[in-house]
Amino acid sequence: MSQQAFEQAVTLMNAVNSEDPNIVTDDAGKDWPKELLYSHHMADMLERYKPMADHVVQLAIRGQHIQRWKSPRDAYPMNRKGYHQWRTQLYTFHADSVAELMAKAGFDEESLERVRQAVGKKGIKINKDTQLLEDVAGLVFIEHYMLAFAEKHPEYDEEKWIDIIRKTWKKMSADAHEFALSGDLILPEPLIPLIQKSVSTAN
Repeated sequence: MSQQAFEQAVTLMNAVNSEDPNIVTDDAGKDWPKELLYSHHMADMLERYKPMADHVVQLAIRGQHIQRWKSPRDAYPMNRKGYHQWRTQLYTFHADSVAELMAKAGFDEESLERVRQAVGKKGIKINKDTQLLEDVAGLVFIEHYMLAFAEKHPEYDEEKWIDIIRKTWKKMSADAHEFALSGDLILPEPLIPLIQKSVSTAN
């Protein structure tokens, strides 16, 4: 599709994510709607990791958490089953939301289906778009969110953290592993020894 259609879709996605009532502060001290900042982190990471990705993949990756606040975790039972119900519903919600905005921007049905598959987490390890999205999500979590997550869960012991890191690592491709350990990814300094320990025995 045209550059104009891509830019229109980005504008539409930024507009809806700007409605997020949850405000967070970035490393430079600037306040952002939470999911708008997340989408920018995802787009930036893709540009660093796979800069030749096409427009459809770029939009899928920007839409990973689109309007997530509209489906809160506490709307589902606070147990493992409820968590999985919430995650499954989220995948469909995000996929349909991105596809709807792309349709408004003029993207064809083939492009919309690619986005539904990727954002809906279909065929990870098989679908290259889905795998790329998982790679970028994992890299963004490590660089931007892992340390804050750790600070929220001081009750987690080393064994629990090794399990979390390994699960994230397992979802990522060999290319993403290489990128993460190459020095191109900014690892959270307090967690570097734990990350290294986790991944050194992950395979």
